[in-house]
Amino acid sequence: MDEQQLVARVRAGDARAERALYEEHVDRVYRLAYRMAGDDDLAREFAQETFIRVFDRIGQFRGEAALGTWIRSIATSVVLNGLRKVKRFRQREVDLEIARSAGGSQRQAEPDLKEKLGRAIDALPNKYRMVFVMHDVEGYTHQEISEQLGMQLGTSKAQLSRARARLRESLAEFAGEWAS
Repeated sequence: MDEQQLVARVRAGDARAERALYEEHVDRVYRLAYRMAGDDDLAREFAQETFIRVFDRIGQFRGEAALGTWIRSIATSVVLNGLRKVKRFRQREVDLEIARSAGGSQRQAEPDLKEKLGRAIDALPNKYRMVFVMHDVEGYTHQEISEQLGMQLGTSKAQLSRARARLRESLAEFAGEWAS
């Protein structure tokens, strides 16, 4: 079943179609929420709230973007609003190993580097961190980021560049160890 058929069936109240839509997108929504919130409970709550909104607003989906892009834009909004409510941007302390296992493949890194990287990412200004996580960690395009965060395409690129520059400065002591 293609995306348009799935959306039509969900709009018609087909529970199987709703389940199929949920199962197709829940992992990516959860990973995005987890990486942005840094907390499993919050990520689960944000993922649940995302799908409540998706099913509530499915009638507003116009098909101008891919369904997954539309869902992730809702997820981004839910997470950002949720984080504002609980004021957890600066309070999160996430072991990168846990975050990596939530998202898939494992790579071994020197413990000091991982700890310093986590602190360096946390120290980025909010917008830089969001663009960095969405682009370099989650694989979003600059177009998707600009749409979901409501910014110009060039702003997304500039903020990613600035985030990377700050991370390079913060991690300069490790430059020779992980050069590719």
